[in-house]
Amino acid sequence: MTHRCALLLSILCALAACSGSAPVKERPAPAEYKVKLATTKGDVVILVHRDWAPIGADHFYNLVKHGYYDNNAFFRALKDYIVQWGINGDPKVYARWDAVKIKDDPPKMPNKIGTVVFATPSEPNQRTTHIFINIHDNSENLDSRGFVPFGEVILGLNNIMNVYMDYGEGAPDGQGPSQEEAAHGGNAYFKKNFPKLDYILKATVIP
Repeated sequence: MTHRCALLLSILCALAACSGSAPVKERPAPAEYKVKLATTKGDVVILVHRDWAPIGADHFYNLVKHGYYDNNAFFRALKDYIVQWGINGDPKVYARWDAVKIKDDPPKMPNKIGTVVFATPSEPNQRTTHIFINIHDNSENLDSRGFVPFGEVILGLNNIMNVYMDYGEGAPDGQGPSQEEAAHGGNAYFKKNFPKLDYILKATVIP
């Protein structure tokens, strides 16, 4: 291979890596697994049921395994509704994973209190890294809109209930963190403008 061909190949590979392909090859998750979130309010344990939503369960498993949710802010915490996270503190890491879109799972379980759900944009098959926990029974509001639980909090729901929520809804609908600005500023943006936010310090798959 000539030097010119090798250079061209390296450029093409770099472009492919930035084009939205997965940063890593994802592997199927176990039928059930637990994830511990060590947070600034205490530990939270999530039990994931792959049969509820296999695509979401697999994606969450791989994101946790690669440390994506370490040092994630609970940037959208709304009283009697949800607590959301999923914007990595490093904008480059967030951009890389945000480009990976997963297909929608068909709904099986209602959005009861304590269920764990991938945020679902209005367009189909566009889920990425954003996750929320229902801290209210939102089944009447969210079930018909394609929000599909893949797990449930089995320990520490009270810790989720106690994360800082007074910033309210994010911009432009409220005075809370802007997801667009957070995507470019990462944790530096959160800490400068919203210093009272709580965080996931570390997320790990546990036995």
